[in-house]
Amino acid sequence: MSATRTLTTAPRGERADRRSSTTSVGSESSHRLRGRILLYAAMTLFGVVFLFPLVFMFVSSLKPDSQILQDIDSVNAFLPVGDISLDNYFGVFDRVPVAQFMFNSILVTVLTVGLGLVVNSMAGFALSRLAWKGRIVVLAVIIATLIVPFETIAVPMVYWVAQLPTLVMEGGVLKYDFGWLNTYEVQIVPFIANAFSIFLFTQYFSTIPKSLDEAARIDGASWFTIYRRILVPLSGPAFATVAILTFLPAWNQYLWPLMVVQKEELRPVMVGMQYFFQLNTAWGEVMAYTSLITLPVLIVFLIFQRAFVSSIAASGVKG
Repeated sequence: MSATRTLTTAPRGERADRRSSTTSVGSESSHRLRGRILLYAAMTLFGVVFLFPLVFMFVSSLKPDSQILQDIDSVNAFLPVGDISLDNYFGVFDRVPVAQFMFNSILVTVLTVGLGLVVNSMAGFALSRLAWKGRIVVLAVIIATLIVPFETIAVPMVYWVAQLPTLVMEGGVLKYDFGWLNTYEVQIVPFIANAFSIFLFTQYFSTIPKSLDEAARIDGASWFTIYRRILVPLSGPAFATVAILTFLPAWNQYLWPLMVVQKEELRPVMVGMQYFFQLNTAWGEVMAYTSLITLPVLIVFLIFQRAFVSSIAASGVKG
């Protein structure tokens, strides 16, 4: 009888264990689902909060000034309702040479980003892959320059760029002269080398195994070949991140061009903002102009956002 009882009670215990395990799995999955719902709800809330200024800017660019001031205290400020038109955009093109400003900013930004990627990545390669005395000290000095505000060195930089030699074309003849003021190069060259970009490249290159370098050196590859054929193809996220971080300040330059560029045909888009605050401020045109100059930034970030996030994550794990 005891044996029979043992045989009959064992399956009941197993069924109970199965029920308890099923219940625990179900509760765990429900907790995960709740956590995901809360996470996505919080992310959506933060996303909406950060989108409010952009929505307000784009919507206000379609309204006249009276409509903007009327809707400022209501939810209509974020809705395209009322007197909607493209008149502000036409007014922007009538007031400032938008096309010339956009061309100048695109030229300066593209050259600054392109040259910066080459110079800063090669500096990061030298600091992370080559063994030479003093590289730790050099890296420390480069990082230390990050604490120096640009405003403290802006005036000395103006003096030095005014003394630099340059070549100018006068009457079809190439002449030697001094001074970079009112040129494109004064807006590009001082910002090619960047301490944070060098540091980021150094950190990212350090995550790549050095055994690849050793194998390439055995095969007779030079250090530049290793940089170009091995490190660069494996560092796409780092290049995308540096491109974004270099693009933003290059595109948003205001103080420096205001100090070194007096010719209207050489000014970037940010300096064009002062044209709208000289007499009566036309807020609709201000919003339209800021919408135009914000679009390139949004497009660049949307293109490189995935590589940007993956590079920051990789750098964070390394650090």
